[in-house]
Amino acid sequence: MDRFQYLLLMGACVAITLPLEFLFGARVWRRPRRLVAAVGPVVAVFYVWDAVAIEREHWWFADRYVTGTVLPFGVPLEELVFFVVIPVCGLLTLEAVRNMLGGTTPLQGWMRRRGWLGAASPATRRGSAVR
Repeated sequence: MDRFQYLLLMGACVAITLPLEFLFGARVWRRPRRLVAAVGPVVAVFYVWDAVAIEREHWWFADRYVTGTVLPFGVPLEELVFFVVIPVCGLLTLEAVRNMLGGTTPLQGWMRRRGWLGAASPATRRGSAVR
């Protein structure tokens, strides 16, 4: 089980932040080109950084905690997964907070239609809040 802890943790990160896409209208997964444009450079830079650090033996990974799948340049699979998952979770959170502050989330609209939440101000309806 230890070998899969890290991948399970990354899966939990995705599972916990995934509702932000739907309840708070983050629209991160629904805009794949923007997602790749935002995350791709981060993944590339950190992948190279990791490869160099591994080659120079600045750091290493305990065999007990990785699956053993090694990518080019000696980078463990778990590192690549981390470099993708954490920025995506950050983007989901950022976009959800922007929408919440702007009063434009699907959840807020649902609550507004039921009278559980006051009407959005004209400024927030235009999406001008926190941009």
